[in-house]
Amino acid sequence: MSFELIDDEKKFLLSLARKTIGGFLNGKKPQNTGYFSENLKTKSGAFVTLTIEHNLRGCIGYVQGYKALQDSISDLAVSSAFNDPRFPSLTKNEFNDIEIEISVLTPLTKVKDISEIEIGRDGLIIKKYPCEGLLLPQVATEYNWNVQTFLEHTCNKAGLPSSAWKDKDTEIFKFSAIIFKESDFTDLCS
Repeated sequence: MSFELIDDEKKFLLSLARKTIGGFLNGKKPQNTGYFSENLKTKSGAFVTLTIEHNLRGCIGYVQGYKALQDSISDLAVSSAFNDPRFPSLTKNEFNDIEIEISVLTPLTKVKDISEIEIGRDGLIIKKYPCEGLLLPQVATEYNWNVQTFLEHTCNKAGLPSSAWKDKDTEIFKFSAIIFKESDFTDLCS
C-alpha cells in the first residue's frame, strides 16, 4: 500500500499542529473544522517532533493508526508539547522558537534478516517482552549510524542491552515514513 501526501496536505498538518499548540497555551480547545482532504481521514501511525535550535524538545507518536491522520496530528502536537515525560511543558516564551516536524508512518514489516534494513529509509522497532523501543528513520541518518549501531540504539531505547537484537526471542520491525517540517516550506504562516 502506497500512501503519499501532497504539499498542501503537509502544510495544513504543520499549520494545524502549530495552531493547536498555540491554542492550548492560550487555554483554547481545538475546533474541528472538518477534514482538509479525504487523504487526511486515513488511519496512519504518526509522530510529532518539536525542536528548538535543532535540540529535541518533545516527541510523541502512534506506531499504528488509531484515528484519522488529521485528528492524530492535533492530539500528538499537544502531547509532544505538554506530555513528553522527558521535558517540562512547553512555555509561551518557547512557542515561537519551536520547529515542528511530522513523520507519517507506513505499516510495520517484520525483519527476517538485518540486511533488509536501509539507513535513511527505515525506522526500527525492537520488541522483547516486556520491552519495546522505536527510533524514527531520520535518527540514524542524523547521527550517521550504520545498521548495527541503529539496532543497538533501538535496543537501548527499549531498555534492553545493546546486543539484545541478536537474541532469538527479539522481534525487529521496520517501517518508513513521510517526514516533513516547517522549514521545508517558506510560505508557512505561524
